Amino acid sequence: MLKLDHLTVIAPSLAEGVLHVSTCLDLDVPFGQRHIYMGTHNHLLQLGDATYLEIVALDPEGSPPPFSRWFGLDDQKKVRADWDEGRRLRGWVAGTDMIDVVLEGRPSILGRKVALPVVDPSFDFAIPVDGSLPLGGAAPSIIDRRGRPRSMASIPDLGARLRSFSLEHPEPAAIVALYDDLGIDRPPTVTRGAALHYRALIETPAGLKELM
Repeated sequence: MLKLDHLTVIAPSLAEGVLHVSTCLDLDVPFGQRHIYMGTHNHLLQLGDATYLEIVALDPEGSPPPFSRWFGLDDQKKVRADWDEGRRLRGWVAGTDMIDVVLEGRPSILGRKVALPVVDPSFDFAIPVDGSLPLGGAAPSIIDRRGRPRSMASIPDLGARLRSFSLEHPEPAAIVALYDDLGIDRPPTVTRGAALHYRALIETPAGLKELM
């Protein structure tokens, strides 16, 4: 029902996000797009198998939408606190063709469906009402591209390939149970840790690198 769509580095600013990924992967990730309808912008990088990395941040020149922004980006104090504590690879997005079914009975965890862009929408995205990350970031954000797969041709391919994706969490059994209940293909491996923390091992032209 759900499969890994992309990983998200959620940054206080786009420049900080790009610098962090460059430091970790030794790759300069190119600019992606401005989300006029969301007041955010990003850089994008292919990771193989139709997955990719998104570096996303608040667009200082953008306008706020009439609803909460995605990825918790309205709460800049929280974004900065997570960033300064080393939680930079902060979440991930899972894709589905049945977003209504996925969200049914789970609004408190996954949020509500928002059609985007607001004018002439082409996809649906689940955003908690308060704009927070789903389950503090342990649950994926949900996207439904309405039967049109994301074109990889528009995302730069610099030879990076995702080899593993893992999550440390204080309650690993509960998170694994949630992933099983959602029927997620290729979820992160979950182990016990003092706090929520993601890691991704990524093969690059310079060798195997770790992104956190």
